[in-house]
Amino acid sequence: MKKVVVGMSGGVDSSVAAYLLKEQGYDVVGVTMQIWQDEDETVQQENGGCCGLSAVEDARRVAHDLGIPYYVMNFKAEFKDKVMDYFAREYLCGRTPNPCIACNRYVKWESLLKRSMDIGADYIATGHYARIRQLENGRYTICNSVTATKDQTYALYNLTQDQLKRTLMPVGEYSKDQIRKIASDIGLRVAHKPDSQDICFVKDGDYASFLEEYTGKKVPKGNFVTKDGIILGTHKGITHYTIGQRRGLELPMGHRVFVTDLKTETNEVVIGENHDLMHHILYADHVNFMSVAGIKGDQKVMAKIRYNHKGAPAVIRMIEEDLVECVFEEPQRAMTPGQAVVFYDGENVLGGGTIKSSR
Repeated sequence: MKKVVVGMSGGVDSSVAAYLLKEQGYDVVGVTMQIWQDEDETVQQENGGCCGLSAVEDARRVAHDLGIPYYVMNFKAEFKDKVMDYFAREYLCGRTPNPCIACNRYVKWESLLKRSMDIGADYIATGHYARIRQLENGRYTICNSVTATKDQTYALYNLTQDQLKRTLMPVGEYSKDQIRKIASDIGLRVAHKPDSQDICFVKDGDYASFLEEYTGKKVPKGNFVTKDGIILGTHKGITHYTIGQRRGLELPMGHRVFVTDLKTETNEVVIGENHDLMHHILYADHVNFMSVAGIKGDQKVMAKIRYNHKGAPAVIRMIEEDLVECVFEEPQRAMTPGQAVVFYDGENVLGGGTIKSSR
């Protein structure tokens, strides 16, 4: 009997994943990853999400109901190093990182997989809405879940071949409604638990306050400027803003304006019109290919530039060893440095990278 360690967040998706795998005949072990840094129980409870005390208690009860062993594993050091430090470093450099992608690659997979193999597991499993398939070329890839409304492939593009071949994703074969119905039918108390939102370690989505407290650095105020350098006013600190932002600018312009660029070298936030956010071409580094080992020449893809982006037709090519150029058929809005761009070949994830710049 193959042993699988299921990462259990206390939510309905990972709970049903554990149930489905047990029904398929696997020797299932439930694990919750302890990643929250603050030892104060009240703070942990408030933050909840996939790492608070409520997650641990919900997961423990589900494991008991399913009759599977359950453990809490401490990944605080890995989470701080690979996710929180990275998040702070990127924001202070004027980029907008996606910490969930880093967490998936380096904590939920790399660290959890190693510890799971150490205790004799054959696989790890999660409750992501995505599927893993092995292609004719022998490579493993992530492909879209059966439900487009809950597809989570975008945040998984950075996984390695070794991680993919040792991973199971049973939830990808179902819609969210079907998963909730399964949970309800078998009497799981988390059947109607709301999905966690926002970044788990940032309270109330206040990134700037988190960064100031976490780094101990007071981010200085600076100037709002036009692309021609005309000063429009004073901003609260560069970490308060991201490309495409409209709300909270408090500029008496008489019409809608947007953040179009962040200049960390001069501590300026550039303000412009909506058309200033539209670009045809982006460049991305830290490239990870998935369904192929690499590309030669031009490759047609569907490219997504953020989690809720529908994707758009584009052509990609490698212009340096770790730099991909992505040319869209139609201009796309607010390509944001630090965010991921993910390339799709049909249902399959071809690969992706981190947006470096656009024009």
